[in-house]
Amino acid sequence: MTDTAQTETGALQVLTFDLQGETFALPALAVREVLDVLPETAVPGAAPFVDAVINFRGRVIPLTDLRLAFGLERGPVTIDSRIVVIEHTLNGDPTLIGLRADKVHEVTTIERADTEDAPRVGLRWRADFIRCLAKRGADLIVVPDLDQIFATRGGATGAVIPFTPS
Repeated sequence: MTDTAQTETGALQVLTFDLQGETFALPALAVREVLDVLPETAVPGAAPFVDAVINFRGRVIPLTDLRLAFGLERGPVTIDSRIVVIEHTLNGDPTLIGLRADKVHEVTTIERADTEDAPRVGLRWRADFIRCLAKRGADLIVVPDLDQIFATRGGATGAVIPFTPS
């Protein structure tokens, strides 16, 4: 997995969050900060997946909605809504990106033995957008393939700004 923290046992350190009742997880090392919802500025003509920008510590960064990549409807902002700021490599450059989340849960460990590839049939989402599925009790956690999602849905938009460390 790209940008994934793995322990010596092959476990994955992830941040779990909800999108319309489904639990997703991102590599913990990719997460820079979890923010309360901030004012957004719409980007005219931008793809719906990356249709706004936010001011993150004096920098303008794109705001994306993974719900749209997975064919879910955009939900209302609630008291639990958050923005997860990640650093992800796009076109070879580390890039800060904000991801909308309905609710953020915790940083946790997913054991490699509890993961499997997404099935090729019977899945309502594009299997190539899923890096793996993790079993946790009776629930499934979706680990999205951000490389594939951004390449397919994000395109080469002017809203994606490379990260340059201070």
